[in-house]
Amino acid sequence: MLEMLAEYRLEGLVIGLCTFLIIGLYHPLVIKGEYYFGEKVKWWFLVAGIIFLIGSIAVENTFTSALLGVASFSSFWSIKEVSEQVERVRKGWFPSNPARQSKSGNKE
Repeated sequence: MLEMLAEYRLEGLVIGLCTFLIIGLYHPLVIKGEYYFGEKVKWWFLVAGIIFLIGSIAVENTFTSALLGVASFSSFWSIKEVSEQVERVRKGWFPSNPARQSKSGNKE
């Protein structure tokens, strides 16, 4: 498959499409992760980003390395987005998880 993409010079186009899909996947992951786990989900994004980064460096194939790099930096960017999601929940733009409410009414 990768040979076909290279032969028809479609690698850049497919990498762009996959980048779009990866970024699109991370948006709901941030929202749901913050909803269910709070800011603690940042650590999962950090671990995922490091794993993808190591994979990107270790893989010889340019196509795969590029996609792992996109996933890595999308994970790192999501760490920042979780903080912003907390603020959006505080403003009432997104629902807060009542299961994470403490008895005094404050979130974790």
